[in-house]
Amino acid sequence: MTDVEAALAQIGAAGLLRELRTIEQTAGGRVLLDGRDALLLCSNDYLGLAQHPAVRAAAAAAAEQWGAGAGASRLVSGTLAQHAQLERELAAFKGSEACLLFGSGFLANTGVVAALAGRGGVVLSDALNHASIVDGCRLAAAETVVYAHADLDALAAALARAGDRPATIVTDAIFSMDGDRAPLEGIVALARRHGARVIVDEAHGTGVVGPGGRGLVAELGLTGEVDVVVGTLSKALGSYGAFVCCDARTHAFLVNRARTLIYSTAPPPPSIGAAREALRIVREQPALVERLRSNARALRAELGRQGFAVEPGEMPIVPLVVGDPRAAMELCERALDAGVFAQAIRPPTVPDGTSRLRLVARADHDEADLVAAARTLARLR
Repeated sequence: MTDVEAALAQIGAAGLLRELRTIEQTAGGRVLLDGRDALLLCSNDYLGLAQHPAVRAAAAAAAEQWGAGAGASRLVSGTLAQHAQLERELAAFKGSEACLLFGSGFLANTGVVAALAGRGGVVLSDALNHASIVDGCRLAAAETVVYAHADLDALAAALARAGDRPATIVTDAIFSMDGDRAPLEGIVALARRHGARVIVDEAHGTGVVGPGGRGLVAELGLTGEVDVVVGTLSKALGSYGAFVCCDARTHAFLVNRARTLIYSTAPPPPSIGAAREALRIVREQPALVERLRSNARALRAELGRQGFAVEPGEMPIVPLVVGDPRAAMELCERALDAGVFAQAIRPPTVPDGTSRLRLVARADHDEADLVAAARTLARLR
């Protein structure tokens, strides 16, 4: 048995083997998967913009004008006029001095954290941060300290131990597997006290929370207080790629030091065209964000009525913790048979013993479908 075969056998024995699922059709928050029609309840396309006619048309128009790919990295010949235009639009949307596009959210986080957390410093990372942040910390020359999830006392103690060393605090704004919020006001206060830099990943906040979907940083009035805000184009904006909002000096530094920017081909023109149109829709149609919040409230309320331990609220990410990974997969398959696609999430994506169905409400869901899905899950659990 080879090392690869042995590893796969071990993964399978633990009930953690992953396989790709192929969606055959998708429209309006529903999918055809393995010949079964189902409500799509596990997508990060929060506003349903990936299928929006205007967004699709903008992607096609960008491909016609600029081609299918950028052809080179940002620093060679890959930076196109529409890249620069989207950067200006995102900077205005987020209230920052500058913005820099990356090829993906993973590339943005790994590149930014590794570049800014330098040798001789310390980077402090929330225990439930996304894998891209974790890998950015691993690539950084700084010492990494992982503090207990959303624990300001633990963060304060870690900052005190850092002493006079340069410190960088990095956290998700909205945690992707639980849908809870980082205590950003407390984090910023501690950063001010200790002279630390703050990096916030708004991947699941942009288009979801805050005024007009501008994110948690904006909602808490911390625009200008957070040094770097990372976001993706691939979730609420329905496209692909990522962005980093910061001041002009940090922008210049990242252009020269973020390896995932320097050595990656620029985001393709169709993705940029789609993202620009999606951002225009978010700016001009705030009712779409309110629709998302309304659907999230409806899903949470019905799950609560059905006896699930779900708090009321407006966050569209709703974890239904099962515990055992095999039980989570079994519930996932039974739900799919009943017309609800809610993918099981297992370790190492979530901690041991917390395998779950991660439900996600979308703006283009029908409220009646969400209520029916909650009742279906209650019947099957």
